[in-house]
Amino acid sequence: MVKIIGQAQAFGSPGIEPRWTHANKDAVGTAYSTSSRVWFTICNGVVTEVYHPTVDRPQIRDLQYLISDGKSFFHEEKRHLESKVEQMWTHGLGYRVTNSDPQGRYAVIKEVIADPHLSCILQHTKLTGEREFISQLQLYALCAPHLEVSGRGNNGYTREVAGHRILTAEKAGRWLVLGATVPFTRLSCGYVGQSDGWTDLADNFQMDWEFDCALDGNIALTGQLNLDESNEFTLGLAFGTTLHNAISTLFQSLNIPFQQQKQHYIEQWKRSRQCIKPLENISSNDGKLYHHSISLLLAHEDKSYPGALIASLAIPWGEAKDDQDQGGYHLVWTRDMISSVTGLVAAGETETAVRSLIYLATSQQEDGGFPQNFWVDGEPYWKGIQLDEVAFPILLAWLLHQQKIPLNFDIYPMILRAAGYLIRHGPATQQERWEENSGYSPSTLASNIAALICAAQFVRERGDEVTAQFIEEYADFLESHIEAWTVTTEGTLVPGINRHYIRITPTDINNPQPNENPNQGTLFISSQPPGKAAEFPAKEIVDAGFLQLVRYGIRKPDDPIIVDSVKVIDAVLKVDTPVGPCWHRYNHDGYGQQEDGSPYTSYGKGRAWPLLTGERGHYELAVGGDVKTYIKAMEGFASNTCLLPEQVWNEADRAESHMYLGKPTGSAMPLMWAHAEYIKLLRSNHDNQVFDFIPEVANRYLGERQECKSLEMWKFNRQVDKVKKGYTLRIHALASFQLHWSQDNWQTAKDTPSTSTKLGVSFVDISVSNNQQQPISFTFFWIESSKWEQHNYTVLVE
Repeated sequence: MVKIIGQAQAFGSPGIEPRWTHANKDAVGTAYSTSSRVWFTICNGVVTEVYHPTVDRPQIRDLQYLISDGKSFFHEEKRHLESKVEQMWTHGLGYRVTNSDPQGRYAVIKEVIADPHLSCILQHTKLTGEREFISQLQLYALCAPHLEVSGRGNNGYTREVAGHRILTAEKAGRWLVLGATVPFTRLSCGYVGQSDGWTDLADNFQMDWEFDCALDGNIALTGQLNLDESNEFTLGLAFGTTLHNAISTLFQSLNIPFQQQKQHYIEQWKRSRQCIKPLENISSNDGKLYHHSISLLLAHEDKSYPGALIASLAIPWGEAKDDQDQGGYHLVWTRDMISSVTGLVAAGETETAVRSLIYLATSQQEDGGFPQNFWVDGEPYWKGIQLDEVAFPILLAWLLHQQKIPLNFDIYPMILRAAGYLIRHGPATQQERWEENSGYSPSTLASNIAALICAAQFVRERGDEVTAQFIEEYADFLESHIEAWTVTTEGTLVPGINRHYIRITPTDINNPQPNENPNQGTLFISSQPPGKAAEFPAKEIVDAGFLQLVRYGIRKPDDPIIVDSVKVIDAVLKVDTPVGPCWHRYNHDGYGQQEDGSPYTSYGKGRAWPLLTGERGHYELAVGGDVKTYIKAMEGFASNTCLLPEQVWNEADRAESHMYLGKPTGSAMPLMWAHAEYIKLLRSNHDNQVFDFIPEVANRYLGERQECKSLEMWKFNRQVDKVKKGYTLRIHALASFQLHWSQDNWQTAKDTPSTSTKLGVSFVDISVSNNQQQPISFTFFWIESSKWEQHNYTVLVE
């Protein structure tokens, strides 16, 4: 029976404004077993966000110790002690943390794992130092609940159960409990910054307050641990859907000796290495980052929604964010997720990718699209449309098909719907891979072309040659316009290079006559500091997205425009660091640490991204260069515990802000996209072939191109105004129609019924002869409604 200890309520409701914690983690961990539905992170020597019951739901801000002698000092682990975090194993996510008194008088040594079977974080703790000194120390556990992804509205209580005093918190039916294998001598619940244990101890080094509850606020739980019998114990933090559930989980977990739990934990993780390819010799650090990358990718999969992988167990610049920004990076992006599982396939682990493909099929929207990002239960978070994120599931399906991975689930309907979505909504995307601008993006076009060619292969294997050819011809249309849409001929960034790819040719996707001239248009770049310019000529903004054209086999690595574009990004975006080269996303990027090193809020300055070193390394491999420089650089960007950051500082050191050239900023660490890119770079170098290269794409576009059709496309979302002689003008609509059209300014007219497809598109082809002079004029008679379009359209012939 659970007993309420008392009724004394803390003062100072609701506490200070809640914040999350730093995103540059020192460690991330979870049990390999799916029955243990809890994930932990470590930063500055203490446990930070803990996720439960799914990988996207952080439930605490942090868990740490406070240390005092009761009379002369008070130490907070993360702020006052010198921290060292070490991996306990190569093949498992367990960590040893040593937090030392700067004066050398004592140390707190912690080993942190998750219970191998239950939803409980276990922190084995040992207090070391001179016996006489540590016998005077008072040790307190301090936990800041942020239940249900929020620091507000939490409720804390002291409880007694089966003769044991524990700390509990609840919100919206989610419970956490905190206990240890040694007793608590004193307990308190308080409001952060007002009546919590930290505020209490900081005052006079004594725990003067013992409040039994703190309701509806930003709270902290504090418990003094009884070290009379031993300086060694295990602290447990357990979760449940009821108080009884959480308490039972806690005591079941603490009942098993920690060494036994630890042994089971590592035995589970060793099982994950059964099919892993031996790529250690390709690395420069004996496979240390390779193996940890595999573990991290596996750890970012949810256990209630198999196949759902989030981008990172981190909230970028969390120390500056409150409850309003709930998403962080603990969401599913199909781009990041498919990069993650493709990295695992490159390492030899394919089961996760199969689960992910099935998960994506169940998450696909009825129209064939995918949300910009979403919680693991499929609920959309941001609502943008990114065409590359619709293309990537097709590419994953084709990868597994080529690897001959058995799949009993019929993935064909997902592929067909996704291909139809790309054809209906393209070619311009509302957002490209940096999620900020709409228009014609080389990286988005690359993914779309590759995905459509792969989709056509699936369709052809099903015996539907007509649909396969239609899909391929739309891919041909995209491919034949790449340079016209995305290569400036008026480049000014590097003397002597006028033609090069730009980041994106901006256009409004709702404009049926979009700008398609890369020499024109103004690009708005968000996140610029106050007073700084935010609009730039689009032709002067570059990124490395065009490298995807080489990666998939759409353009040759020695294509002259590709070569010149590489020179441009190396001149404009490259950063030399002590461990090797790194690249910015694009020039004038505002998403990153501010000039003075302070956290990004709504503005900042974009920093260098290690994953782009991996992408550049893949191009170097394709062009026949040395890849070792890029492998070593990525390993150099990793932390001592083998975590790769999203961004690294790209300027001179700012020690006062803890920013150092080539070292992590406060964005997010680890970033799974970066870890996957590193693994793929190892595999690509091992095979001497870019892992993501698609032979079927290269066969179509890098050879004699006999199968490619010269098409111009007129669609209601892209009402092209001219077509070249010798081309076929294809008229698309989303319903059956009869095309009423003329080649001689309506002196004569023809009526052509549309051909329907299985992709939600009907079309009519008009062959434009080399002798055609007059414009093509046309209108629509809609079959289903028996109505005319009431508008004539004209396409000039050039």
